[in-house]
Amino acid sequence: MGDPLLIEPINDWGAVAAIVVGKVLIAFVLLLVATMLMIWFERKLVGDMQNRIGPTISGPFGILQSLADGIKFFFKEDLIPDRAQRAVFILAPFLSLVPAFLLFMIVPIGGDFNGTHDGIITVFGHDTYLQVADPPIGIVFALAMSSVAVYGVMLAGWSSGSKYPLLGSVRASAQMVSYEAAMGLAAAAVVLKSGTLSTHGMVLNQSVGGFSNIIPNWNVLLTGVVPFVIFVIAATAELNRPPFDLVEAEQELVGGFNTEYSSIRFALFFLAEFMNVITMSALFVTLFLGGPSGPAFLGTGLGWLTGIIWFSLKTFIFLFMFVWFRATLPRFRYDQLMDLGWKVLIPLALGWLLLLGAIDIGRDAGWNPVAVVVVSIAVLLTGYTLLRAAVAASRARRLAEVES
Repeated sequence: MGDPLLIEPINDWGAVAAIVVGKVLIAFVLLLVATMLMIWFERKLVGDMQNRIGPTISGPFGILQSLADGIKFFFKEDLIPDRAQRAVFILAPFLSLVPAFLLFMIVPIGGDFNGTHDGIITVFGHDTYLQVADPPIGIVFALAMSSVAVYGVMLAGWSSGSKYPLLGSVRASAQMVSYEAAMGLAAAAVVLKSGTLSTHGMVLNQSVGGFSNIIPNWNVLLTGVVPFVIFVIAATAELNRPPFDLVEAEQELVGGFNTEYSSIRFALFFLAEFMNVITMSALFVTLFLGGPSGPAFLGTGLGWLTGIIWFSLKTFIFLFMFVWFRATLPRFRYDQLMDLGWKVLIPLALGWLLLLGAIDIGRDAGWNPVAVVVVSIAVLLTGYTLLRAAVAASRARRLAEVES
């Protein structure tokens, strides 16, 4: 497994280097343009949902509003607080932006996965994938990049030399770390069913015909839907998106970890947030909904463009979902946020992963599948009951201490 461009005997290093650099530049430009359009789309859609007009002045339907805001940020005064740790203060926005871009590099965004094509396209006589890189540890790399983004938030608050950003960054770091565990366990369920860490390999496994060649062989179905729901909720909290946007709770922390930032540095945090929304939506599609794979509608004449169309449609559904969350759901309290992460999502994700593992082991060993499922569910319910009892006892103990 891996990009055939770098596996095959390389005789023309110039062409290979040109293809790699071209893929990087195209992915960078594509992600930036998509981010600008996502900002406009969110403002416009939220405006419609709240009976407002939204952007209308800059360009047709206000579509150039994001570009106008970016130009404005470039010409605003760049302020650095006197008590700030200057080097870290300057570095922090890039630690939030760069991981979002690197995560997008491992996502297959197109290709023909019908028949025996395996998503391979030919460019200048060389076979390659429509993704910048396909490392054999793709999903681990994705989780690592989402973890690195925590450092950007934490260092931004700490280096500002002010208490409010520091409090905001501590709270943001606690939130992001809390939901990483649940997100990782949900991703582990996908790895268990796919048998590979490669994102391209996961798409290949989902591109084969499912039940009766009608129901798709998507991981959202193979894993039993629960890991998908957990991954979506955990990723929403990881992205600091509503209803988990306590990182930027203005009424409590002035503006959160980025209070002291202005000009283009503030714009980088803003850009990183929306870029992460796009990359995470693309990751949802790759892990659970088959990535660019889909039926070859309108015949086979479109070739690898069919994959791009399917990938775009699936990703747009999740982008709409994130905007819908912002427009409709109220913000959680911080204790509710922590309870959901540690007392619900992590135990549920771990229990479901063990259940899937037990089913696979039972199938390989020839055990009765009904008995395996019944015993596994009984064990998980017992564990859940003990967990609830421990939480209730701890709560009663704290209340008794307070009353005394």
